[in-house]
Amino acid sequence: MTAPAPRPGSVALITGGTGGFGRALAATLLAGDVRVVLADLDGERARATAAELGADFEALDVTDRAANAAVVERVEARHGRLDAAFLNAGISAAKSEDELDLDEFLHVVDVDLFGVVYGTVAARPAIRRAGGGAIVVTASLAGLSPMATDPGYSVAKGGAVAFVRSMAPRLAREGTTITAICPGFADTAIIDRIRDQFTQAGFPVLTAAEVADAMVAAWTSGEPGAAYVVQPGVGTVPYRFKGVPSARTAAGETAVVPEALRPPSMR
Repeated sequence: MTAPAPRPGSVALITGGTGGFGRALAATLLAGDVRVVLADLDGERARATAAELGADFEALDVTDRAANAAVVERVEARHGRLDAAFLNAGISAAKSEDELDLDEFLHVVDVDLFGVVYGTVAARPAIRRAGGGAIVVTASLAGLSPMATDPGYSVAKGGAVAFVRSMAPRLAREGTTITAICPGFADTAIIDRIRDQFTQAGFPVLTAAEVADAMVAAWTSGEPGAAYVVQPGVGTVPYRFKGVPSARTAAGETAVVPEALRPPSMR
């Protein structure tokens, strides 16, 4: 997927902004004269990363609904607008035993799914006031092909993809495009505990810069409700969702779903 560069002077908010994908995305956007605000859990390292890049920093726990709204309000107050929100904050389970740790499961879902929901609700009115823009959600291939080793992560990322597809029509009417990026395994801290397995198998992993490029393309040329797969050696390609069997009328004809209920892929 190729795309034009964002308009210089645009304002972008990145949650999980000081981690691998967020940091790479910030560097890319700043090089194009985009004003960048990095939102992440507070800490010296996070603040130092933002300062090193030359970006603003906002402390944010994405599971806090009010905090999401407050961050967006401060971005608007400081910069006068918000053009794009990259909802990138995410975690995975630290354990992989057969026993399901429900507390850990719920925490992953809280961050990776509800963090996206809260971020979308917070950013939506600000982007609308700016005349439209984009919301780009960092999902995962696990949201399209669940991983047996991490049910919470798979549920959260699958839910994020479904949320994007469900919200797309109403946001598009406001001039806002919401999309999902679904990277394969990438060279970030999230694979640290299994990194040696990739090395031993000679399995290629994405660079953070490759994923950042896909995020920028989703902002400037993404299709509403699209999920873009990012894989080493493949690039960024739209995922084609398989349809479900249609209902049939009493006469045996294919029933037509009312337009208001159709997902983006059926329009």
